[in-house]
Amino acid sequence: MNLLSVENLSKSYGEKQLFKDLTFGIAQGEKVALVARNGTGKSTLLRILSSKDNADSGRVVFRRDLRISFLDQNPVFDEELSIIDAVLLAENEITLAIKKYEKIIAAQTDEMDAAQSKELEDALALMDKTNAWAYEVRVKQVLDKLGLIKLNQQLKTLSGGQKKRVALAKVLIEEPDLLIMDEPTNHLDVDMIEWLEEYLENKDLSLFLVTHDRYFLDNVCNKIIELDSQKLYTYEGNYSYFLEKKSEREFNSAREVDKAQNLMRKELEWIRRMPKARGTKSKSRVDAFYDLKDKATEKRQINDMELNVKMSRIGGKVIEMKKVYKAYDDFDILKGFDYTFKTGERIGIVGKNGIGKTTFLNLITGKEVPDSGKINVGETIVFGYYSQAGLTLKEDKRVIEVVKDNIAEVISLGDGSKVSASQFLTLFQFPPEMQYTYVSKLSGGEKRRLFLLTVLVKNPNFLILDEPTNDLDLLTLQTLEDFLIHFKGCLVVVSHDRYFMDKLVDHLFVFEGEGIVKDFSGNYRDWREQVAEDELELKKKQKQLLAEQKYEKQAEPSSLAADSASKNKKKSFKEKYEFEQLQKEIASLESEKKELNQKLALALGSHDEILKWSKRIGEVIEAMDEKELRWLTLSELPE
Repeated sequence: MNLLSVENLSKSYGEKQLFKDLTFGIAQGEKVALVARNGTGKSTLLRILSSKDNADSGRVVFRRDLRISFLDQNPVFDEELSIIDAVLLAENEITLAIKKYEKIIAAQTDEMDAAQSKELEDALALMDKTNAWAYEVRVKQVLDKLGLIKLNQQLKTLSGGQKKRVALAKVLIEEPDLLIMDEPTNHLDVDMIEWLEEYLENKDLSLFLVTHDRYFLDNVCNKIIELDSQKLYTYEGNYSYFLEKKSEREFNSAREVDKAQNLMRKELEWIRRMPKARGTKSKSRVDAFYDLKDKATEKRQINDMELNVKMSRIGGKVIEMKKVYKAYDDFDILKGFDYTFKTGERIGIVGKNGIGKTTFLNLITGKEVPDSGKINVGETIVFGYYSQAGLTLKEDKRVIEVVKDNIAEVISLGDGSKVSASQFLTLFQFPPEMQYTYVSKLSGGEKRRLFLLTVLVKNPNFLILDEPTNDLDLLTLQTLEDFLIHFKGCLVVVSHDRYFMDKLVDHLFVFEGEGIVKDFSGNYRDWREQVAEDELELKKKQKQLLAEQKYEKQAEPSSLAADSASKNKKKSFKEKYEFEQLQKEIASLESEKKELNQKLALALGSHDEILKWSKRIGEVIEAMDEKELRWLTLSELPE
């Protein structure tokens, strides 16, 4: 059953036609990705489907009572709102109860007067009455996974990336029938992306999204819609299947054009020989000739953006970092970091958002200075720095003026040849008709591609890319990867694009926090496998510790337990309430575990149901371990 049907949809801005007569549908349960070049109207199409923009013609038909949520690429909020208010914008009795409860908890102190105690008591009663506890747990789980901990923090104090995560949390919490998302993985670290993948994969919802993250496309989507030369092509499968079938389609299309061109030459001779007086001669053949002419003169899509730029000579000395320290107040980024870069190295940098990766890049390039230690840069090193901030472009400049002003009117290529600024722009997918477009009219991806052009043309031999994949279309990414694979200089990449990292880097600098940076030999996938193994080992140790604590608690004399507890701080009101809730939750999980074991023992369900129960029992056991560990911690505190 179709949730949404698009019929003959068209949209243009001025003389630029974004798309024309698009027709497609999204059925219940489908997870669909839209793939297209930058500037072809992907974001505009998503906004039209979300009723945030209007089409020039055509219509969008929704199923009755369809609930839609939309994640914009650049979400806009009331800056005065808190995080919790922003994600719970929908006003209903559950969200109002949660907002009231969270506000009181945030203002709570250990010593409350009678009025404050009564206010908290009323809030707890309202949470019970509306059955809001399960909803609140889900809200906090989503916010916690997206790194949004201070629920009453105002949005005006957040970074752009944090606001995008607030917007993402909001649409996930709403649990719509159809979720429309524009670049959902931007501003997420690797752990967040992997959590989001699992969340969307397991949720029974329909999805329509635009993303450049190819692993995300492979793991989440089951259908790809490609917008190419204002035409739609549909592929029933994930991204890997799409690449295979797209290649077949382009090969077959090229053969058809070649065949049409050969046939047209013969038909052209016949048309020229045909006497003008015989107007009735084979009219159908004449009509067929003009159809054939359209096919034969069809433009082949230019799929190769050749990045053929010169690299400056690199000497024996690259960069030496000796005992480098860097911190902001109490926040350590580097503590005695030592490393000597070698010619041709390819290093990936990973770590949570805000841990200091960009600061590290700025130290290398001299944009920031260390607190202590030395950074020695070789005399032959020419940096090319593609930063997250991008190039500050004057909006009233034309594209060709940006190249001429920032680079030159004539550019030298890697093979020794020289091209004009206009020819160089054409190599970077800025055809002549786009070169006199104002910067203000470019899409976000087109601006990023223009910035990439200005970085590479300076012939760097030490290339630094800070989140280069954000806003770039898949074709540009593939071309950039091909260029970087053959790049002979040093390469340092900060990226949450796992596919990009796997393809390009040999080893990783892993930023672990508190100034610790480890050098890991291997690519991103190797590192994640190692992390998974370490986490599994840690869980085993935690379970063993939990068992030992249980045993010690049972064996411990009550008088000794009382003496130990008296040394600790008393439970706060909030901790008392949490302790009581944990007892209920553990009992509930124990009951669910017993029920699942019975179902599995009797094997009463279908194959899919048995798999589902098996997966759930593992989740229940893990949740019980966590809650029992917390219960033990709280049980040590006296009343």
